[in-house]
Amino acid sequence: MNVMPMQQENALSLPDAHAALCRAAAAERFPVLARRLGWLNALEQLIQQNHAALIAAINSDFGQRSSVETRLGELFPSLEELRSARRQLRRWMKPQRRGVSIWFRPARNRVLPQPLGVVGIVVPWNYPLFLALGPLIGALAAGNRVMIKMSEFTPATGQLLAELVARYFEPDLVCVINGGPELAQAFTRLPFDHLLFTGSTAVGHHVMRAAADHLTPVTLELGGKSPALVARDADFARAAESIVAGKLFNAGQTCVAPDYVLVNAKDRDRLLAMLDAAATRAYPTLANNPDYSNIINQRHYQRLQDWLAEARAAGADIRQINPAAEDLSGTRKLPLTLVLNCPADCTLLREEIFGPILPVVCYDHFDQALAYINARPRPLALYLFDNDPLRIEKTLHQTISGGVCINESVLHVIQHDLPFGGVGASGMGHYHGYEGFLTFSKLKPVFEQSRWSGSWMTRPPYGRTVQWLLRLMMRG
Repeated sequence: MNVMPMQQENALSLPDAHAALCRAAAAERFPVLARRLGWLNALEQLIQQNHAALIAAINSDFGQRSSVETRLGELFPSLEELRSARRQLRRWMKPQRRGVSIWFRPARNRVLPQPLGVVGIVVPWNYPLFLALGPLIGALAAGNRVMIKMSEFTPATGQLLAELVARYFEPDLVCVINGGPELAQAFTRLPFDHLLFTGSTAVGHHVMRAAADHLTPVTLELGGKSPALVARDADFARAAESIVAGKLFNAGQTCVAPDYVLVNAKDRDRLLAMLDAAATRAYPTLANNPDYSNIINQRHYQRLQDWLAEARAAGADIRQINPAAEDLSGTRKLPLTLVLNCPADCTLLREEIFGPILPVVCYDHFDQALAYINARPRPLALYLFDNDPLRIEKTLHQTISGGVCINESVLHVIQHDLPFGGVGASGMGHYHGYEGFLTFSKLKPVFEQSRWSGSWMTRPPYGRTVQWLLRLMMRG
């Protein structure tokens, strides 16, 4: 039954599509290695044979999305994740031997990774391909059936991916749906065996409440305000280049983009000059630069302008880095915008920015910077620029964040052997690599009794034998 792609108006067919996936999962409860490798091979073919069309669709949705950024941030990491999973899948699937207490030997213990069944994936608009395919790879490797809900803000990408998935996969293995908020709400209320949502913290609350009706386990990949902390003895040129690269990639529309910078007050002007120079080198022009991406739509562009206006009215110093002094009115391109002396109650310092705006916050001593981070909701990422090993270890141990880069930004996300996930307000659970396989698996513990078991001694009626045994067991 090919029910995809769906539109919002026929959201009532969602339960039927889910039921078809459930029936297929029940008919093949433990797909063998060859089956799963075949699925991953099909996904690689989908990407490789259609990468130009996928790039064009994403560019259409953004109005201007750097093709290099799409290849670097979506196609390459998806392929890298897929190939890594394929290489290691045989080992991941093997039952794991576990130890047995001396009191229960010669029994055997093992853990069997088993597919959960049907996985739901809710995809945001900022990386519509990578954030659909990354979880899909883990779910397929674990042997599951998958339903993907694409964002209504990327309709061209959503429609193309629905068509491609229908071409490369059986409809009862993977299906892609497209629609608006009402369909998304219905989607999250389905009784999935696992639900992965990537999006804002505010929407994450609603997703978790919807999933609770069926006790559906959730992985929430949210956002938050990821700080870039620059220590006094950091390499400032290197730090500025990394911060600018991480902040301006996809025009700042990245959940792990540096959200604000913490710098010692004595070093502020030096860092500002280097941020300006790094941005100018990377993007000497903006208006017609194919490497500089648009803000996704007018709504988000206006949101960023409103937040800047609020900060300006509150006394903040707004500095835009527009190297060619171009007129960007009539476009949705926003230059790197540094915000100094921003009051703490302004939206720019309270909400995740999701755009090329970078508040700069000064501290007087390093412990003050750590206290500033710890006083706020736990971020999805923390970027430390420092060359002092003791201070690096102190930061790692005294702050909590979803992930950390030292003397770099953003790149931890595409390390396929590192788990990715938030903590607290920035999310819960992990995926990517082996952790993704585990997230979409049930680790079933198996205890296998030996025919020579002595467990008969612990069964009623209780007598002298069990009393003697208990004395030994309690002594250890």
